[in-house]
Amino acid sequence: MTDPQNALERRHSTVNENDEEVLAEFGYKQELRRDWGLMHNFGISFSIISVITGITTLFQYGLTTGGPGVMSVGWIIVSMFTMFVALGMAEIVSAIPTAGGPYYWAAMLAPAKHSAFASWITGWFNLLGQVAVTTGISFGCAGLISTTATVKSAYVPTAGKTVGIYAAVLISHGVVNTFGVRVLRYLNNTSIFLHSVGVTSLAIAVLAKAPTHQSAKFVFASFNDLTGADGADGWSIRASPAYVACCGALMSQYTLTGFDASAHLSEETRKASWSAPIGVISSVGFSSLFGFFVLMSFLFSIQDLKNTVESSFGQPVLQIFVDICGDDGAVVLMCVIMVCVWHCGLFSMTSNSRMMFAFARDGGISGEGINNRPTQPQFFHKVDDRFKSPIRTVWLAAFLSFCLSLPSLGSSVAFAAATSIATIGLYISYGIPILIGLIYSTSFNARKGPFNLGVFSRPVAFIAVAWIGFITIIFCLPTVNPVGTQTLNYTVVAVGIIAVGSLGVWLLSARKWFVGPQREVQEAQRLGVDLLEPGALEAAEAKTNSSTKEGETP
Repeated sequence: MTDPQNALERRHSTVNENDEEVLAEFGYKQELRRDWGLMHNFGISFSIISVITGITTLFQYGLTTGGPGVMSVGWIIVSMFTMFVALGMAEIVSAIPTAGGPYYWAAMLAPAKHSAFASWITGWFNLLGQVAVTTGISFGCAGLISTTATVKSAYVPTAGKTVGIYAAVLISHGVVNTFGVRVLRYLNNTSIFLHSVGVTSLAIAVLAKAPTHQSAKFVFASFNDLTGADGADGWSIRASPAYVACCGALMSQYTLTGFDASAHLSEETRKASWSAPIGVISSVGFSSLFGFFVLMSFLFSIQDLKNTVESSFGQPVLQIFVDICGDDGAVVLMCVIMVCVWHCGLFSMTSNSRMMFAFARDGGISGEGINNRPTQPQFFHKVDDRFKSPIRTVWLAAFLSFCLSLPSLGSSVAFAAATSIATIGLYISYGIPILIGLIYSTSFNARKGPFNLGVFSRPVAFIAVAWIGFITIIFCLPTVNPVGTQTLNYTVVAVGIIAVGSLGVWLLSARKWFVGPQREVQEAQRLGVDLLEPGALEAAEAKTNSSTKEGETP
């Protein structure tokens, strides 16, 4: 009689071998632990999208930049166009399931002569977006902690205190990602439960407990423009209501961001060519529906709009909870949200570190060239042998995310700018490979995986690219009038630095040595080693380098 446990282990072994063979075809050996399933892959994108995070942390922004009507209708419109982006990405990740994600897709889809350049630009935009989204999530968590602390105490939040709390949050994420890789999937299950059952229960409780409810006209048709500072006219007067409505879409678009995590975790997912694309699509679909329900529960439960917007807490969602449940109940509900946001930030750093690990593996970070090949070994291309975690990129992600929060010490719109940077950086990196696949559709069709849109592939890609171009322009625009040092939207500065910097480095240096994703399989064949044996390639390369140096010694 066959032992069911042994049969299961053999089946998983066969699946893992197939996944490793697919990965090897793209030039990589299996280094990360591949023990994630479809649900885990879906869960990490669902956790990073974390509708409760985006809605709660940007609820104030939404109420002042367009109000309930823009928030509700905007969510529907943004969800629809985001699904086009997700479909375009899913088709690509099915064909190219590697941890590099967008930058690797760009390299594979572009013509050979443009492959390295496309990979370089895409990689740096994706890195910017990854860092900024970790900043937005974890800094938002710190803000919620700081604000909630004022309910039952004399605590007075300041920008400096919030940055200190933020540093502690980042450290907690870094520690778990360093030492707790084996428990990440269990925390992922906890996160899925909290973001689904926990948040659903919270939203139902708020609706049921609310003394009064707003009308459908208030939720779907009311417009509120408080974008004018110090008594100045709002942008609906200086520009137009449409301008305010477009800027107000940031809350929805930022919330529905980060689903490329399913791609970055593809090297740790079984049956990645199918599981990863389904993870991308299902996370966006479920988040869109689920987020709409949460948003409706909050908007319909507002007791007094003016009092909510001008809340002494500085957090309208907290004010809604206080109005409905009192101080004690509000603190309990905010704790549920903060735990969800903490999990969201944790897995954002997980995804961030995997992207940086993959980019470093290909010479995109700290690379310098010798004979058109990145110098080996790369400092950030290192997986800890004991913990099976890319520890160096985990802490690189934490450090860069902390640096991106520092403008908040002197800017009142810094948090909104960080969310804009995250949105634009990530979506540009999503859009470049989709655009390349659209332009060079013949070569893309030849390599498509099991998830294939068929005749709808090009129309979907066109709509996705057009939408990304639109939001890239909109979210760089100023959102507070008048524009000054305190109200400047520095999104365009950060995005501009990455655009100009990455292009400048490419022209001056990187084009001479960055060759895009490396073909480790070819190197393994040249050295005659088994690529699937952990450490075999590195040992052979070290031996070869040592022999070369000895031969050069006089």
